[in-house]
Amino acid sequence: MPGKDTGEVASTEPAQIKPRERVEPLPNQELTGQIVYQALLAEIAGQRGNFGLSASAYLDLARSTRDPRFARRAAEIALHGRNLEMALQAARLWVEIDPDSLQARQMLAGLLVSANRLDELPPHVAKLLAQEGENLSDALMRLNRLFARYPDKKAVVVIVEQLTLPYVGLAEAHFARAQAALYAAEWQRGITEADKALALRPDWDVAVMIKAQLQRADSPETASETLRTYLAGHPKAREVRLQYARSLVGARKFPQARTEFQRLLVDFPGNVDVIYAVAVLSMQLADWGAAEENFKKLLDQDFAERDTVRLYLGQIAEEGKRYKEAQRWYGEVLPGEQYLAAQLRIAQLLAKQGKLEEGRRHLQELLKAGQADAIPLLLAESQLLRDAGKAGEAYELLDNALKSQPEQPELLYESALLAEKLGRHDVLEANLRKLIRLKPDHAHAYNALGYSFAERNQRLAEAEQLIVKALQLSPEDPFIIDSMGWVLYRKGDVEDALTQLQRAYAIRPDPEIAAHLGEVLWALGRRDEAKKTWQEALKANPGNEVLAEVIKRFSP
Repeated sequence: MPGKDTGEVASTEPAQIKPRERVEPLPNQELTGQIVYQALLAEIAGQRGNFGLSASAYLDLARSTRDPRFARRAAEIALHGRNLEMALQAARLWVEIDPDSLQARQMLAGLLVSANRLDELPPHVAKLLAQEGENLSDALMRLNRLFARYPDKKAVVVIVEQLTLPYVGLAEAHFARAQAALYAAEWQRGITEADKALALRPDWDVAVMIKAQLQRADSPETASETLRTYLAGHPKAREVRLQYARSLVGARKFPQARTEFQRLLVDFPGNVDVIYAVAVLSMQLADWGAAEENFKKLLDQDFAERDTVRLYLGQIAEEGKRYKEAQRWYGEVLPGEQYLAAQLRIAQLLAKQGKLEEGRRHLQELLKAGQADAIPLLLAESQLLRDAGKAGEAYELLDNALKSQPEQPELLYESALLAEKLGRHDVLEANLRKLIRLKPDHAHAYNALGYSFAERNQRLAEAEQLIVKALQLSPEDPFIIDSMGWVLYRKGDVEDALTQLQRAYAIRPDPEIAAHLGEVLWALGRRDEAKKTWQEALKANPGNEVLAEVIKRFSP
């Protein structure tokens, strides 16, 4: 679900409390002509953009009059003019003149952080905390904001611990420590502090959420269990349930995640993010009716990603073979991030209905009108031809494009794959080696070349080296892991091949990975498991040629 889970604890910190009204300690100072002159000079210089002169004049006035208003003005103008050193001088003077001013200390503290002068900071922040009174809990919750831009997060952990030492009887002090530990990636230290906060406030949603966030770094399962256990005793904790639902999505436990989001819909009936999550999860679970119902709700509300919704509604209609409706939804997608994807779906939809040439013309017209980049349109047209069984024409299309753009990476890669389909292994190798020279970090180029050798049972040592390189560049790619399993199988290392293929299939149950996995299981004498793997994959992908060929080959 993109762009939806930020991985952050939902903000519960209130806006900064305005300083309490108080009387500034103004000096018993006669308004002389010199003071008026300097103040006018400072203001006029500021209005003309000479912030250095303006701040300097105000700072001189503050020093001579000991008036905190001049010190404040000098600090503000210096900061506006990005003169950090002068702003610091003015803020220090302001605090010196008016040591009880929260505003002065807040500005000085922020400037000290910006200047990386944390050695001067703790006394000022300690004074701020001591002055908060009944707002202390809120101030502790805001404490880490002060250090947000300071790069040494481990140093911040030490400072926050020192500053909160007088307040260890408050859960918010331990929350501040846990938050600092989170930003410093000191997971266990943060968990300990979150537990202390929960010991003081057992029903505090925010504390359990930050604990789960800290746990997630080492064990997403533990984090989910922490949230689940808390929800058992606090079923109305909506933000906790939202984080729990998102953790289930991250663990790819889609049915359970949808159940949690559906519960949230009761509490957040108009929340567009929750409706969107339910819709996407329903679509992933092939519950087309629920997905369609919730996506349509979003079009009636103020949802920012309306074109994404239209694209999904088109796919749902297409799944139901309601092709006219699908084309209408795709056609309603406006120029923007989803526009090209919608236009490509229109072309694919036309080809699916036997209107291949009309689909190609649609793409060609987009190209002529300059409504999209040429490369994605060429690749889409090539795919239409390939899906129609016209691999030769698809290859010719890309090969012609390569004549004018001989170093275009995507054209080189896709034309190489088509060349292999046509038995042009010399072209495949030449294109992929050229691509590797141009883009030495192109994991799929190494993988495609290595897999080609393994599939033909040739140059297996070189094939393994190429796939090892691909895995170094993209260690979690299921297709590259599948290639490693396949080359190991070709080399006779069947047990290790099985391990790799099972890992690949767990990440992505792709039909071609299923074909390889079944074959290795068959070779190990585990024929019932092989058949089960193939049949389940065939049920989910009834038209897959590779899978069908393997099943036919091993059928008794």
